[in-house]
Parts: sequence; C-alpha cells; structure tokens
Amino acid sequence: MLSKNQIKYISSLKIKKFRQQEQAFIVEGAKSVQELLASDYTVEMVVTTPEFLQKYGSIQSQANVPSYTASASDMDRLGTFQSNDSCLAVAKTKDNAFLCAQNKEYALMLDDIRDPGNLGTIIRIADWYGISKLICSENTTDFYNPKVIAASKGSFTRVQAFYTSLPDFINGHPGSPVLVGAFLGGASLYDFKFPSEGGYLVMGNESQGISADVGQLIGQRVTIPRFGGAESLNVGIATAILCDHWRQQQSK
Repeated sequence: MLSKNQIKYISSLKIKKFRQQEQAFIVEGAKSVQELLASDYTVEMVVTTPEFLQKYGSIQSQANVPSYTASASDMDRLGTFQSNDSCLAVAKTKDNAFLCAQNKEYALMLDDIRDPGNLGTIIRIADWYGISKLICSENTTDFYNPKVIAASKGSFTRVQAFYTSLPDFINGHPGSPVLVGAFLGGASLYDFKFPSEGGYLVMGNESQGISADVGQLIGQRVTIPRFGGAESLNVGIATAILCDHWRQQQSK
C-alpha cells in the first residue's frame, strides 16, 4: 500500500510548482498508463486498486517499475478524473530540449494556448497527423498539466514540446523559416498552398489569436472560411482542419 508520504507526493504533482520542483508528473487511466510504460519515459511508480489489479494485472508486468495498491477513496484523492478508472502512474518529466522543424517537416507553433484541454487535444491531433514537435510560447499551459496529459489520450508519449520565446526562436532560426499563421483575415484555406519545404503552422490564443509580436513575423496567413453564424472555431478544431488540408496536399 502507498504510504502517507507517497500520497502527499503524488497529490502535490497536480500543482505546476511541485511538478517543476520534483521533475515529475501524473498519468491517469489504464490506456494512458500502458502507453507510458511502452514509451521512453522514466516511470517512478504505478498505482492501482486491488480490484483493478485482479482484473488487469498484466498492466504492471509490462515494465520493471515499483507498483503499489491504494484504496478506491485514495485513488479518487490522488487523481484528477471525476471517475478514476483505478490506475495511475508517476513519471519523470523530460528536459526542455531545443526542437525545430527539419527536412521538409512541419511543426506546430503554439502562441499562448491557455486551456489544458485544448493543448491536450492539439497534442492528440498532432500525433494523428504525424507531427511530432510543438514549439510553445512561454505562457502556453504546461505540457505536463494532468488535464493536458488526460486530454492527449496517450499521444504525449509521441509528441515533444519545446517552450521558448517565440519571437526569439523565429529571429534566431537558421535561414528564413516558413511560418503559416491562422488568422481571421488570411487567405482562404481552400485556395492556400502549403509550402513544400516545411516549416511551422502557428496557432494563437483561444480568444486573442496570434499575438502582435509573433504575427508581425509571419509571412503567410490562412483562414478557415466561415459559412454560418458562429463567431469562432475552437483552436483544437481549427488545428485539425488545417492539418488535414496540409496532409491532403501532401498526398497529391
């Protein structure tokens, strides 16, 4: 069984300050934990209820990591799900290592994405469309926020993030990076041709869009045409539509 100190430690990882201090984060749910165990992350421990272990004992045999049991009430306290499916893990975060688009690939550049659910969804979308790199502004929500990890549905194990000042990143980039930004006043997506040399698809804040200091550096602007009366699109949905058109063009 988990000790009181272990319970306190795991609970503290819900808070960004302690995630950064301990360099660790929580992963919840059987599917996400299985993907974590199969990834290159360093896993500190796996925690399940005794009942879950009886049904799905193989989940802990996938990797040689310390395993503990906890009561259903303790699991509810430890996790962030409203209904925890009785399995969670603690893993070490990765260093904020430099990333950039290379060899005609596209990466996503995220400017001040604040909602954890949106970031988790964007990670999942990136994984679906084969994009493995996110370049995030310093005020984009934490990649290891439990709600981000939960919304990514395991895709966080295949997508990397680098947090940095976006203007500094762009200005210091070797050569002139291709920047395609999502704007309300850009060229219609249906007429837009994504550059074949690769680059960055830039998505902005949920309410303010791409910031002025980043926007002034973007050479190509694209918009998703509106046919109805909705004021805006969710940033995750917009990211999916843009990525889908990019992939369609690549396949022709």
